[in-house]
Amino acid sequence: MVEAAMADTCENKNKRFNIGAGKANGVGAGDGDDREDEECDVEVWDTLRYSFKKAQAVLDQNRELIKKVNENHQSKIPDNLVKNVGLIREINGNISKVIEIYSGLSVNFSDTVRQRKKIGNRKVENRRSRTEFE
Repeated sequence: MVEAAMADTCENKNKRFNIGAGKANGVGAGDGDDREDEECDVEVWDTLRYSFKKAQAVLDQNRELIKKVNENHQSKIPDNLVKNVGLIREINGNISKVIEIYSGLSVNFSDTVRQRKKIGNRKVENRRSRTEFE
């Protein structure tokens, strides 16, 4: 499910940014750094994909644990109810893992956006300084 959503997002992004032919809407900066930007885009998307897959795996595990908790609860067998304490603790631990994954993803994504803005600003400044001296 996550992979399909990421593939759709990547496909739409590639159409929008016209990879290999320049930047947004097919207009490049004209400074030859398009290949570097493409590599960065691939790295960013790979990181996103990896993080979402990791989070999805933990969420899938929680789904199974919740099913087991429900089965134990419905059985009303004392030993099964005692087992639920451990299962619920595991579910809570998994929720913490998912929070960590998404927090790390948010920080990494924000850092990447900041870096890209800095790079973009430097490219603009370099073009301005080149045109001033021409």
